[in-house]
Amino acid sequence: MDILLSVLAVLFVLVGVVGCIVPVLPGPFLSYGAVLCCYFCSYSQISTRALWIYLALTVVVTVLDFVLPAYFTKLSGGSKAGERGATAGLIVGMLLGSLIGAIIGPFIGAVVGEMIKDSSNFGRALKSGFGSFLSFLVGTGFKLILCLAMLIDIFGEIFPALGSWFSNLF
Repeated sequence: MDILLSVLAVLFVLVGVVGCIVPVLPGPFLSYGAVLCCYFCSYSQISTRALWIYLALTVVVTVLDFVLPAYFTKLSGGSKAGERGATAGLIVGMLLGSLIGAIIGPFIGAVVGEMIKDSSNFGRALKSGFGSFLSFLVGTGFKLILCLAMLIDIFGEIFPALGSWFSNLF
């Protein structure tokens, strides 16, 4: 059973890291599934506390991924229309299922929302769109950091030599 769980953990964590960038895959949750697989192995030294911390961080990062586009749009001078547009663009971009859609969806949505509100201020609309694009970069960065931490933890558990190397490295 340990071999199956170890193989699943490696697959889940690798797909989870890819899922941080590809919008269709829930990267942090797949990586958390990998931590769970590793936790249930007989050789695992992952603590229950670490399991709960990873779960909390997974939920927080996932929520932030949905909240950040509207927040950064507002932070960059956008109005409620830009925030709503960024959120709508994110949803449409994710439904299209492509990386490009998830990146430019909030940008286009924020610009369109601002232009609907005030079509005479294209510069403000572009600034609002840039804020939503910046949110994509920040959200992806948070997800990657979390998933890479889980990858290091899992590979350290499954391959003790790597775990020793990681502990000496950090």
